[in-house]
Amino acid sequence: MGLTTLKDLYIDELKDLYNAEGQLLKALPKMAKAATDPKLKESFETHLTQTEGHVSRLTEIFDALGEKPTGKVCKAMQGLVAEGAETIDEKATPEVKDAGLIAAAQRVEHYEMAGYGCVRAYAEALGETNALKLLNETYGEEQKADALLTKIAESVVNPKANEKKPAGVA
Repeated sequence: MGLTTLKDLYIDELKDLYNAEGQLLKALPKMAKAATDPKLKESFETHLTQTEGHVSRLTEIFDALGEKPTGKVCKAMQGLVAEGAETIDEKATPEVKDAGLIAAAQRVEHYEMAGYGCVRAYAEALGETNALKLLNETYGEEQKADALLTKIAESVVNPKANEKKPAGVA
């Protein structure tokens, strides 16, 4: 059948986000475990709880639309999660690995903000006021998570990673 209306696209994009959030529910505990900086570890754990809320809000939107949230795989998130997994497996000093984890997490946040930004615009155009409220809430949490990661990177992790010198270097 394909996508023939804005509502079709809206539902398709919501399914993509639902799958993306589901992938994150599996990836965030691994990122938290790999993080060594306590603030970074805590930010991943907090975002895991928020992500559970994102899934719940999306489920509420799907229920209101009379649609099922399944049936789409977010290939972009698969790639972003795979890159995050590479960072976890990378041989690096703890400080440098933390910096890499932040970079991987921020790529995810920026992808999510783009996706939620689009579906918010569609919800508004379609007159889906309750969905718009829920999507705005999630979008705001994604922005705050990104800002927190920037703060942790700039104030703690990056300076520590920059101080670390390879063995044998004076």
